[in-house]
Amino acid sequence: MVGAGWQIGNIKDSAASMTITPDFFGVPVSLVSEPPEMLFPVVFNSAHSGRYYPQGFASQTRLDARTLRKSEDCHVDGLFAPVVNHGMALHTANFPRAYVDVNREPYELDPRMFDGALPAHANIGSPRVAGGLGSVPRVVGEGVEIYGRRIPVSEGLERIERVYKPFHRTMRALLSRTHLQFGEVILLDCHSMPSTLKIGAHGVCPDIVLGNRFGASAAPDITDCAIDALQALSLSVVCNKPYAGGYITEHYGRPRHGFHALQIEINRALYMDEASLELTAGFAALRTALERFACVFARQVGRLSYRYPLAAE
Repeated sequence: MVGAGWQIGNIKDSAASMTITPDFFGVPVSLVSEPPEMLFPVVFNSAHSGRYYPQGFASQTRLDARTLRKSEDCHVDGLFAPVVNHGMALHTANFPRAYVDVNREPYELDPRMFDGALPAHANIGSPRVAGGLGSVPRVVGEGVEIYGRRIPVSEGLERIERVYKPFHRTMRALLSRTHLQFGEVILLDCHSMPSTLKIGAHGVCPDIVLGNRFGASAAPDITDCAIDALQALSLSVVCNKPYAGGYITEHYGRPRHGFHALQIEINRALYMDEASLELTAGFAALRTALERFACVFARQVGRLSYRYPLAAE
């Protein structure tokens, strides 16, 4: 259940502190919180809210805790924790995004940050790698370098084996058994975005950005249900601008086979102080609103007939 492992390491959600754990963590790579009975084919995922920092990594970084933690989707796991009480599952990462980013291809690796040759199958040419944001990130925030020197390529590959792959194995197992139970599964991949993001003619940051890979990762009616349920709570919503969904949305969203995926980006100013990372008074209200959203959305999609005919072989 939610909370079963979250106090390990005496977590303090402030910018001045981060939980340091002996290598390797001493806690699971990720946690699956499930209700006694799954009532809806809806799975929530928070891949970037992890805050357990391995001791070896903490000693390697050139950054202070405040800067390093700004790569986290702070508190997003807490925002969605109540969904478990309503018959839905929640999957959360324990490791920090600055250590491994599971919302990337497994071997999206930047050769500039490693000492040694990367394997031939590494994707070293993607735009995300160019920006320093591969599966083992080189930078956080606005291009701030994490390390003072190159790290061994063996370490980067070990992180993929010991963190990235177990996280996705757990994700696949959760989605597969939900799909087996209901015949469909809907993944909501939950993230946060800076309030400095400006969109449209008025240059205003919306409350929510939904991403469906421009219609490729979820049936259209599912996206419409999400938009309607969020807007009914007086939350402003835009779709696919500027976030259409990352690797998780693209990889797991196979609507013709009954696997649907939406990415949700939440304006951080709604619930936290972006400088200190501390919660504000808005957190409780937003958590309640997202709990209502989850319940309404789950009931609405349960009434849909969104199955696709299988493509001809």
